[in-house]
Amino acid sequence: MDSAGRAREAYVEYLRSIALITRALQDEVTGTDGSEGVTPDTPKMLKLAEQCLERVKSIVVALGKDQAKPAAQEQSGGPAPLPRHRRVFSDEGGKLSPFLPPEIFQKLQIAEAQSTRKELTPLEEASLQNQKLKAAYEARVARLNPSQALQKTSLTLSLQRQMMENLLIAKAREETLQRKMEERRLRLQEAANRRFSGSVALTPEEQEQRALYAAILEYEQDHDWPRQWKARLKRSPSDLSLVSGLFSCLLSFPDHPIVHLLRQLQCAVYTRLLPFLSLDAGGSLSSTPVANSGPGTPPVEGRWPGPAAGPQPPEPPRESSFEDLERFLASPEGWAPAEPLVKEPALPEQLKGIVRDIHNAIDRLLSLTLLAFEGLNTAAGKDQSLACLEEAFFPPLWAPLLALYRKVHQPREAALARSMERHRHASPADMGLSSRLFPTAPGCPAYGSTIEDLRLIPLETCPRRKLECIVRALRSICECAEEYCGAGDGQGPTSAAIGADDLLPILSYVVLRTGLPQLLSECAAMEEFIHEGYLIGEEGYCLTSLQSALSYLESLQ
Repeated sequence: MDSAGRAREAYVEYLRSIALITRALQDEVTGTDGSEGVTPDTPKMLKLAEQCLERVKSIVVALGKDQAKPAAQEQSGGPAPLPRHRRVFSDEGGKLSPFLPPEIFQKLQIAEAQSTRKELTPLEEASLQNQKLKAAYEARVARLNPSQALQKTSLTLSLQRQMMENLLIAKAREETLQRKMEERRLRLQEAANRRFSGSVALTPEEQEQRALYAAILEYEQDHDWPRQWKARLKRSPSDLSLVSGLFSCLLSFPDHPIVHLLRQLQCAVYTRLLPFLSLDAGGSLSSTPVANSGPGTPPVEGRWPGPAAGPQPPEPPRESSFEDLERFLASPEGWAPAEPLVKEPALPEQLKGIVRDIHNAIDRLLSLTLLAFEGLNTAAGKDQSLACLEEAFFPPLWAPLLALYRKVHQPREAALARSMERHRHASPADMGLSSRLFPTAPGCPAYGSTIEDLRLIPLETCPRRKLECIVRALRSICECAEEYCGAGDGQGPTSAAIGADDLLPILSYVVLRTGLPQLLSECAAMEEFIHEGYLIGEEGYCLTSLQSALSYLESLQ
């Protein structure tokens, strides 16, 4: 433990050894065998305890240096200064921004890759060996008497010779390894060039893809799991459960080139999103959260809050423009901006550009994945791969992306919020529902399960998951309507209880009861990112029906 750098664990074990030696010597003294408490092993035990004590003293000095700086800060008398990106403005009541700075976001995204264990290089192995030799040398020197100076000199020279030999051998191994790695890299680069040899002149995107493919080939030389998954896909090409398993395995290896590209593209999109959400023209925070107590009982605000009154802080320098962006909210989907950051006509165009970047990023990831795992290159395999990539790509980006959508659709959301406030006590009959389409039993909430399904939409962070909530909600409407009609007729549930003309009033009532005006922006984002294959089936019909209900409520007088 000591030589491997695990100082605290070694410290505890040294102290435990001293305690055990002390207890053993005490037992010898208090023994009933008539001895005087000194045995031939007693000097050895005392010497061992002395060596442990010397190491404890050394570790205490090392740990004391590490803790000297925090201790000095505690004794300085005054609060510790906040980090530069934790600065708080006087407006907003001391609140911080709901989104992290891009550099912090990037560090969080690559934290897994940094935490993965990697093999030691020859020089690192030699360094560990030399640490062990030094520890053994110190232990032997501690056992020498002062009169054995010549033996100490001999031990010192021997130690230096062994440490130098270790370093020379490690350096030679390192050079040989680097030469072999370079030869392998060139060989794999040639294989990648042959794969892309069909194009006479490669575009920059194709050149990047070729470089990534070469990196994947090099990765597969050092890891067996990609070859194992390729073999499974080849044996069972129609088993779509293998696709989900493959992506779960792939995402668990942050050092894989595909995962590295995923993190890189996420950081690029996040960096482009953030300036349009967090700072106004003066560089200060002006965003205020919408009053919302959560999906359980969400009150509806009749008006959108504006910026707090009072003087605005001065504009920070450009290089620190993200210093004020580290505020986490429990529900980032409830955050809505109050003032536009740039001219309003420019925001839709900026949003279109960001959406285009997201589509391009997902396409790049999909093409590289199909290139690395050829067994996925089927129609069903592509669809499943796309779904897995979206579930990995969107979660860290959905909150800021939705915030930008809400900023673009702010006037419509404000109108919808006012309408929800005016009609929040409306009954099913007030919304035009026939009496046969809501329960007659007192105290039974109409379409309660449907309302809960819609309230789950803001909790999801992937467009497909959100669309599944909408599909479940509309199926629940049909089931509830059949149950209510059957109960009113005194019979069991009937099929085809509602038609298309009944669906819009029911769905409008359900949306009104959710109290979530941000569903309008959620649907706009889903419509953009849901694959067109889904939009022509049941999922597309359900999404269009919800959008129609939202538009109806928005214009309701």
